[in-house]
Amino acid sequence: MRVLLDEQLDKRLRRDFDTRFAVMTVENRGWKGTKNGALLKLAASEFDAFITMDKGIEHEQNWALLDLAIVLVAAKTNRYVDVTPLIPAIESALDVCKPGQLLRVGPIL
Repeated sequence: MRVLLDEQLDKRLRRDFDTRFAVMTVENRGWKGTKNGALLKLAASEFDAFITMDKGIEHEQNWALLDLAIVLVAAKTNRYVDVTPLIPAIESALDVCKPGQLLRVGPIL
């Protein structure tokens, strides 16, 4: 599965995913600074899923029409140490997600 990490997530998270996920970051892809609407369209053209902590994405964007699943991560902060423990739950969400679906992961929403 091709997965894109949003730019507010630590790029080191990329190496913590199981090998069944091909994970890239917004920065690695050259899309840093791209606004959400345009970013989601770009992501849908190349990726199966988008992982973000941007709670506004749920209400600001028409993600349900995209050929892209979104995993919305909720953690205490976006620091590596706070998000890393959620990797198994994120992977579980990725295993069941479908295009046009938003799944929430984490205890703090």
